[in-house]
Amino acid sequence: MALKQEYAITTKGLNLWYAKFQALINVTTDIKHGIITSLIGPSGCGKTTVLRCFNRVNERYGYVTTKGEIKLHGKNIYDPDVSLIELRKSVGMVFQRPNPLPISVYENVVFGLRIHSPRSELQKSTLDDAVEKALTEVGLWKDLKDRLDAKATSLLLEQQQKLCIARLLPLKPELILMDEPCSALDVDGTRAIEELMFELRGRYTIVIVTHNMAQARRASNECAFMLLGELVEHARTEDLFLSPKNPKTADYIEGRYG
Repeated sequence: MALKQEYAITTKGLNLWYAKFQALINVTTDIKHGIITSLIGPSGCGKTTVLRCFNRVNERYGYVTTKGEIKLHGKNIYDPDVSLIELRKSVGMVFQRPNPLPISVYENVVFGLRIHSPRSELQKSTLDDAVEKALTEVGLWKDLKDRLDAKATSLLLEQQQKLCIARLLPLKPELILMDEPCSALDVDGTRAIEELMFELRGRYTIVIVTHNMAQARRASNECAFMLLGELVEHARTEDLFLSPKNPKTADYIEGRYG
């Protein structure tokens, strides 16, 4: 079996335009396998745009043009033989507000399996096992094992966000993208999601967009600072916060703008 490469994602000369506006400018970086990497920077700097490039969601908009290269475990995701369906199975995404489907907890977890698997493979025992494993991985099984028929939207916000993560896991993603996943949560909910991220790293590569500098500092192994569509600096979190190499990074971390 081939060994996973050191880098889960590599980008080279990544440029993106929304119509005539260039939102990303020659973004080149490497994101290591099995760690948590935070994308930081002021609003409008391109963080979420980069995140959405990794599963090519930006292309849903007809006015977007992308040039450059993104490799997921060595394979360019823009190659003509890349299936968008398979790519988005491999690269799951969690959004700012929890968005569970308005169906049962159980059906939320197996939703992806029902879409992507042949019906002949969907034995009830297979689905039951997938639900238990996914909910266990996100720390919800104990609380929800007797409430699997409950409507997912009736759960606490923290539970809803954990369920959205659990929904990704049966498809065995290589990468989990999180776009401000704690912005709708209180302090306790934020702590719970951060603790879950730590438990999932290693098994999954996690890339998170956050405006919260304290969260980036405590919850990520590496940080990449973006400004005006450019990736200014990418380093170990402690190095970027304590001894940034670029004065623009230092200015942002020290609160001089943004």
